Amino acid sequence: MSGAGPQDSGRQPSASSVDLSRMRHELRTPINHILGYCEMLVEESRLPAAAAEDLRRIHAGGRELQALIARYFDEQGFSEPRDLHQLYHELRTPVNHIVGYSDLLIEQADELGAQSAVPDLRKIREAASNWLGLMEAYLIEPTVSTAAGEPTSPAPASVALTLNLGFTFRIPEPNSSKALFKDDGAILIVDDDESSREMLARRLRRCGYTVSAVGSGVQALSLARSQKFDLLLLDMIMPGLDGFQVLAKLKADVTLRDIPVIMLSALDEENGIARCIEMGAEDYLAKPFNSTFLRARIGACLEKKRLRDREKAIYEALLKSQKNLAAELAEAAAYVRSLLPAPLSGAVQGEWCFQPSEQLGGDAFGYHWIDQDHLSIYLLDVCGHGVGAALLSVAVLNTIRAENLAGVDFRQASQVLAGLNRIFPMERQNNLFFSMWYGVFCSSRKELRFASAGHPPALLLVPGSAGALEPRCLKTDAPAIGCFEEARFPDAIEPVSPGARLLVFSDGVFEIFQGTDRVGTWQEYAAEFQSVPLQNLRPEERLKRALSLRQAAVLEDDFSFLELRFA
Repeated sequence: MSGAGPQDSGRQPSASSVDLSRMRHELRTPINHILGYCEMLVEESRLPAAAAEDLRRIHAGGRELQALIARYFDEQGFSEPRDLHQLYHELRTPVNHIVGYSDLLIEQADELGAQSAVPDLRKIREAASNWLGLMEAYLIEPTVSTAAGEPTSPAPASVALTLNLGFTFRIPEPNSSKALFKDDGAILIVDDDESSREMLARRLRRCGYTVSAVGSGVQALSLARSQKFDLLLLDMIMPGLDGFQVLAKLKADVTLRDIPVIMLSALDEENGIARCIEMGAEDYLAKPFNSTFLRARIGACLEKKRLRDREKAIYEALLKSQKNLAAELAEAAAYVRSLLPAPLSGAVQGEWCFQPSEQLGGDAFGYHWIDQDHLSIYLLDVCGHGVGAALLSVAVLNTIRAENLAGVDFRQASQVLAGLNRIFPMERQNNLFFSMWYGVFCSSRKELRFASAGHPPALLLVPGSAGALEPRCLKTDAPAIGCFEEARFPDAIEPVSPGARLLVFSDGVFEIFQGTDRVGTWQEYAAEFQSVPLQNLRPEERLKRALSLRQAAVLEDDFSFLELRFA
């Protein structure tokens, strides 16, 4: 079936090859049916006064069709050059009104108590539909009649129109799916034809929608900016701003672009439909509206909008939740950092560097004087990262700082680790456990008593020959804390000479990825301390070096490095 496009505006039928009197007769016959049934309904008073206005509009539409046929389908009018699209639009508008108002009256029959009028109303509607079929056969499917009377393909200039008689368009009953698509939502109708606006608005209000209607694109844009709408029904053919221009302005406006739009037109043209969809329209409806299609497409369009709105609301709630969570995590991270010790000065100097791999890490460390002669030094590493690991590390850290272990002498490293193992079993800590190094420096005896629980060895750099520092490994064998109830944690003693430096760190300091499949080892890291320049790096400098080796801004594990210098 060939569609008429804008390029066809100069093409007109040839009156010489068409029996215009037959054409007028065939087009007038369904109109006569419309007028006849309409007048019978008035005469027999089968519709109440409330329906009289709609019946008058149907009758007026039939009279207007008669006038248009008389104007365009006489010898002179039919031979004049004419834009077929405009002619099609002008002829179809009144029949749209007839179909629409007859549908409304059929739908309202029960409410009006006028069931006896329904058969004649359906005949009016069927006659209007048949008239549309006849008109489309004349104007949309032209063929050329040859001398032998055989039709061929359309010619661009003089054409003869043939008619396929005897067909009837069957439209689903308007009441059949009424309840299925009943819904709510705010809809804006934009149509320059007042009757079309009024008829469509009434139909949609009956379905439960809140409806506003305007007659121009300028009014539509103004109202859409001042009120909230869930859907726009936008006529394509309007004076001033047409539907294409209004759609373009809607989609270019950030505040309006998300309003779904269904285009309305009497022009059944694929190019127009495609253009609207490409511009962002949700759907397209041809006039006159099939009531079932109308409800279904509006319902589907609004459901899609509701889903999009719900997704948007969920996304915005997620962003807000993430923002709140980030703020809370930042506050928690600040709290954890506030528990870390201040730099230590005096006979023993202490400094440290800490960078968690996530906002909250599982490492914690500190030092404090138990009494005037004993300085405790500790670093722990909870398995995993995040909130759970951070909560456990803070609980352990506060226990040590408060020296809150019954029956434990915090000057004895073995007792401290055993006491922590007793009160922090992994079964009661969501299966979390932690490694730890704990030491106590006795100032008067210049010695360090220490014990470790599944933790990397600490390094004691002691002055050697020629002023160089020699690294010593400080480690005892014991499992991580929380793993075994019967675990034992032996301790050891190491003398501390003046000028010595104690380095305690987590495995994130040396287990640095080198390439894609290899990480550094403790042995490799400890060997670096044979180099005097590396011995003299401060904790912050050691972090910078680790990041440089990894070529990243953050390491895969927490970086915790504690250094004490003994005068």
